[in-house]
Amino acid sequence: MKLIRSIEALTRVAGWLGAILVFPLIGALIVEVFSRYVAGRPTLWAFEVSYMVMGAMFMLGMANALRVGQHVSVDIVTLQLKPRANALIRAVGYVLFLPVLVWLVWELSKYAWSAFDTNERSGRSAWNPVVWPIFTVWFLGFALLALQVVAELLKSIRVLLGMTDVEEPAK
Repeated sequence: MKLIRSIEALTRVAGWLGAILVFPLIGALIVEVFSRYVAGRPTLWAFEVSYMVMGAMFMLGMANALRVGQHVSVDIVTLQLKPRANALIRAVGYVLFLPVLVWLVWELSKYAWSAFDTNERSGRSAWNPVVWPIFTVWFLGFALLALQVVAELLKSIRVLLGMTDVEEPAK
């Protein structure tokens, strides 16, 4: 189904971007350790960069984790069930989860816009950067998760309707 493939392509790219962010995180931490313990002059910015980048990694990666089935789950019962029964359980879960995600995406969009509009700053260090970029990443991460939940719901519906025998594995 083209819609599912399109959503999963977006999810895959976001996961890839999240994974790539490990490099600036490592770089910031190396600079901080060197500055603090070798040069004796800790940075003003490394703490803020590290928590923002780590947060962005998680936010951009959570939809991809759902796509490839890496979220925490208890499979004791579901491993014993037939694919259609599993699809029904997943579909119900996604239908219940989706409104919460939509509400969260809506609220995060307002939060990010407000931070941008007021030039809100972190207040956590002497560097004191603006926070709208990380709030925007939170919004995008949860929007991608909501889209991936839609894709997973559609895959479950396809199994329930007999359009496929089992849910297609992620690639």
